[in-house]
Amino acid sequence: MDRTAYARRLRQHQTLAEKTLWALVRNRCLAGFKFMRQIAIDRYFADFVCEAGKLIVELDGAAHDGREDYDDRRTDTLERLGYVVLRFHNDLVLADPGGTANGILAALRSARP
Repeated sequence: MDRTAYARRLRQHQTLAEKTLWALVRNRCLAGFKFMRQIAIDRYFADFVCEAGKLIVELDGAAHDGREDYDDRRTDTLERLGYVVLRFHNDLVLADPGGTANGILAALRSARP
């Protein structure tokens, strides 16, 4: 499957946490910052990307349990490409979406020149 088709499939089969976060950041709802979802960067697909802030937001659920080494390597690669990577657990996004949005906004504001 090509990268575009794979990204489209990821967008069509979002988790509840991904749907929740997308509702918070889509259409420039978060202080005017534009986010895209399931974007291919290097050999990975980033969950949510704000190019203007060079910020990637990754959501971690049960599928990430036991994959900490992989996630660390992935984060290192994305950071070497100039991105700041924020990770939130799905449970946190669902329990406190406003707090999650505030954390993302704080990271974006601190990264602005």
